[in-house]
Amino acid sequence: MSSSYPDTLPAEEPGEDPRRIGDIWQRLGLSGLFFGTDGAQRRTFIFAYAVAALFVTAINTLNVMSILHDMPRLNPLEPLIWEGSSWLTLLAFFWIIWLAWRLAPFNVRPRALLLIHVPAALLFASAHVGGFIALRIFAYWVLGGHYNVGHFWTQFLYELRKDGFGYVMFLAGFVLIEHLLRQQQPAAPPAPAADQTFDIRDGAKLTRVRLSEILAVTSAGNYVEFALADGRRLLMRKSLAALESDLEGRGFVRTHRSWLVNAARVTALKPEGSGDYEISLGSLEVPLSRRFKAALTKLRAG
Repeated sequence: MSSSYPDTLPAEEPGEDPRRIGDIWQRLGLSGLFFGTDGAQRRTFIFAYAVAALFVTAINTLNVMSILHDMPRLNPLEPLIWEGSSWLTLLAFFWIIWLAWRLAPFNVRPRALLLIHVPAALLFASAHVGGFIALRIFAYWVLGGHYNVGHFWTQFLYELRKDGFGYVMFLAGFVLIEHLLRQQQPAAPPAPAADQTFDIRDGAKLTRVRLSEILAVTSAGNYVEFALADGRRLLMRKSLAALESDLEGRGFVRTHRSWLVNAARVTALKPEGSGDYEISLGSLEVPLSRRFKAALTKLRAG
């Protein structure tokens, strides 16, 4: 993914110094962050690294072919050194992109954490450019030649644009590969309704309750209020429509524009006239509007 055309003679590519990266990260206490704990992140990294290696290999190979076509008298070893050094350093510093994504995936909260990718992209580009220049200088020196670096900052800014684009593409690749791998995993059998839980968040406070403890939920301005079987009333900043989507298929029925009801906790239905009903959930009374005919059908069937 590089393209500086220096002068002078070629050299062989230096081999990479093998390192046990997992051991290094473990000593730093970051192994869980780097790969996660369930193996899914490790598989995502392995597939992403393999795809990146193949993709970059294809690009560098095309670059070599293009250079030799444009400069037929050039020693073939030269473009091999230029592109090979770029290939080696990009894969050597691929972990920078991965670690930044682990720290700040696209769905991270707060969103300001996504700014981590700005210094991470600069670090990756600096490591990539500095790395392949060092490898080229070494390779030319081994062959008794001289690699002309040229104007470093002009070359760096040129490479930065390409590396910035590549950085974003690699992040998108992580998301796609992780999604595809999850699609291959068999779905876990649903837990019994009595064992299912729901997290009610109010700012930094989180209250985990069993779904069976929730009698009903009502809208309260920008919040929803959970009415629990033990008498507690808990608030959560969310719209009732969004919460209805979260609880879809988990036994909750929309009975009114302002109410969701746990169908399993309904104890009585009382007609109020004009097609409206009053729902009893123990001591809690909730309206059922005539506009929600499907809810009445579900509650009667249950």
